[in-house]
Amino acid sequence: MKTRKHQALALGIITAFISLTGCSPTVKIEPPEKPIVINLNVKIEHEIKIKVDKELDELLADSELF
Repeated sequence: MKTRKHQALALGIITAFISLTGCSPTVKIEPPEKPIVINLNVKIEHEIKIKVDKELDELLADSELF
């Protein structure tokens, strides 16, 4: 009797294992149907202003300073 119980238990465990391995999920990686579009509206402005006083301009023009 013990042998039949062990055989039935083993058969039940094997059946459960086979049925569980058959239900394993799969992961698929697929490219999207539509292309990915990124809109970048970037406006870059820069302005450099240099103001030199007339006196400072005259000092810089003087060759004796340098």
